[in-house]
Parts: sequence; C-alpha cells; structure tokens
Amino acid sequence: MERQSLYILTGASKGLGGALKNHLVQLPNTMVIGVSRSPIKAERNFIPLQIDLADTDELISKIPEIFPSEDFDKVVLINNAGWIGEIAHNGNISPSSIKTIHSVNVIAPAILMNAFVQKYNGIRGDKIVVNVSSGAAVKIVDGWSGYSSSKAALNQMTMIAQQESDLKNLGFKMFALSPGIIDTPMQESIRAASQNEFSGLSKFQSFKDNGELSTPDEVAKKVLFLINNPSDFDGVLQDVRKF
Repeated sequence: MERQSLYILTGASKGLGGALKNHLVQLPNTMVIGVSRSPIKAERNFIPLQIDLADTDELISKIPEIFPSEDFDKVVLINNAGWIGEIAHNGNISPSSIKTIHSVNVIAPAILMNAFVQKYNGIRGDKIVVNVSSGAAVKIVDGWSGYSSSKAALNQMTMIAQQESDLKNLGFKMFALSPGIIDTPMQESIRAASQNEFSGLSKFQSFKDNGELSTPDEVAKKVLFLINNPSDFDGVLQDVRKF
C-alpha cells in the first residue's frame, strides 16, 4: 500500500500559503486541507475550509473538519496564517486590533497545535508542525508591539510543545520558522503604514524598490525542504535564510 500523507495548511489562499498549497496538491497520495478566510476552489486532493481564525468559537467548532480520522502515514500542520495588525504606537492602537492580532497569531495556532497532537498522537510515521514565525519575535520594532509579541509567544509555545513531546517520547517534530521578508500582501500593509507610527518605514519601502523581497514560491520550496528533511534540522527555531 502506498503512503498516504495529510497536510493541514492555514492561510492557504494567498502569499506563502497559496504557494505552499500549489506545491502540496501536486504531491502523490496526499490530502491537503486548506484553512482560509477567503474562499478557495476545491480540487481533487484539496479540501478548502473557509474559517476566520479571528473567530475563536468558529475555529473550535470546526476542529473535527480540520483534523480527519483517516489512517495516515505522515501528518503535517503548517500554521502559516498571520496578521501584521495595526501598525501603531501604544496609546494609538484600537482595542479590537489588539484582540484580533493575538487571536490570529497566537490563539488559533495554539488551538490547532493542541488538537493536532491530541488527534495524531498514535501515528507512527512523521508528525510535523511548522509554525510560521518571524524575526520580529526577537526584535524591538516600534509600531509592531502586537505582531512582535504574538510571534514571540508562538516561538515559546512551539519550544514547549517540543519539550513535552520529547519528555513523553511522542515523536512529534516542532518548528517555529522565520520565513524572511516575502513579497506578499503583508508587506504592502507595512509599506502603507504611517511614518509617525513606524520609524522603520523607509527601510521596508526600500526592500521592494531594491528587489530584496523573496517570492512566495522561493520560500515555499524551503518550507517543504524542512518538512521533507526534519532530522537535518536541530532545534525548534529555524530561519529560511540560513538554509
């Protein structure tokens, strides 16, 4: 019997998620479940689920659909969805923005990782989680308090999940992956920020002008290399610019 793999991908409609989805659906003997706020067309081996990750109650209600019960030999969760949030200094951030950014960047991946471990604990094959993080998790960037802190929380919970898996010999491989600077709608949002609320604006505008942004497809190939060669990578925190 040929190997059957399952990939669960959030933020599957555009950017890095869209590029990953395009590669994954071409793999043989593979089921891909794509979670996104925007609608995506179903394909032969691609099941789209339209879910707003900012709506925690909706996400919890859809857990049975996100994690099917078939017998898989390899299961992979890619928490790719993320939001830059409102780029503004403290005192100027809307309360709803603070709530939403942590719902999308922290609460949603925490719920999904927890459900993934619970559901597929008994599988003997590869069990991999890739949480797409950011270099901003370890940097002080004015205007980015929500984004930077949410990605720092994502890193920490990924490292703890790996420690728990190791302590109980569960066999999960967990990564928090910084994808570098990619030419996506998120970068457009950053370039549209106010100079008064983000002192690094001109630097990020120059990334686009100077052609320094990676394409989603380039980064997607590196993410897949990590997934296909997990034993080659030591440690939870990884950066695509280093491999």
